[in-house]
Amino acid sequence: MQQRVLTSRLDLQVAGTSQLVLCVAVAEGVPLASEQLRITADGVPVLPTEVMDDHGTRLHVLEVGAGRVIVDYEAVVTGLAEPAPVTPADRIRYLRPSRYCESDSLGPTAFAEFAGLTGLNLLRAVVSWVNGHLRYVEGSSLPTDSAVRTLLTRQGVCRDFSHLSIALLRALNVPARLVAVYAPGLTPMEYHAVCEALIDDAWWVVDATQLAPRQSLVRVATGRDAADTAFLTSFGAGVELTGLDVTAVASDFTLDDSVALTQLR
Repeated sequence: MQQRVLTSRLDLQVAGTSQLVLCVAVAEGVPLASEQLRITADGVPVLPTEVMDDHGTRLHVLEVGAGRVIVDYEAVVTGLAEPAPVTPADRIRYLRPSRYCESDSLGPTAFAEFAGLTGLNLLRAVVSWVNGHLRYVEGSSLPTDSAVRTLLTRQGVCRDFSHLSIALLRALNVPARLVAVYAPGLTPMEYHAVCEALIDDAWWVVDATQLAPRQSLVRVATGRDAADTAFLTSFGAGVELTGLDVTAVASDFTLDDSVALTQLR
């Protein structure tokens, strides 16, 4: 049975009173052998409130004042989660254009590049096309970059690859969404983002970066795009991320040929 060991550490400098919304814990339904979330504000332990978002996304909300906040998360995942269910709302929500996935603007490009393709052949073609047209360049994109700007610059990081894949698929009437994951085997190691596409009544995970085996990914958050899945959101005074350390290790790996159908488990 595959075991995955996950850790993350956020080091934050908060300028004043602020509400922090953390999304670092694995999603509900992921089989856990152990889990611990520790948060301190200037060395004093803080207990967050857990809020459940769509698709089992677990948010941890806390109020802090000015000073240094450290967030440590550890989890040991043993076994596999059940495949993600498909709801009638999914079929509507994940066809709509969204903040970072302008499928309406990219419709002409999608139709020109993938005319005549459907189903799994379309899914594979879109992922291959995105992989071939973008360069992975660490630190190359802005937090506000969307699929259209990514296509124009032809470079980005994992969220940019996923946003472009999602937008092209939605433009061709395939529901698609972004999933934030822990990714054993990822290089460079970071929080990771991939795409899930709804084909033949099931969600299939694809990753146009091809930087980590999909079979070992662990779901954290699921949504329309990065606006729904950010590992940190703040309201109030300014918050600076001064340190970030993520690790994800799996007991065994399946060699990922990027073609085989895989569900996020």
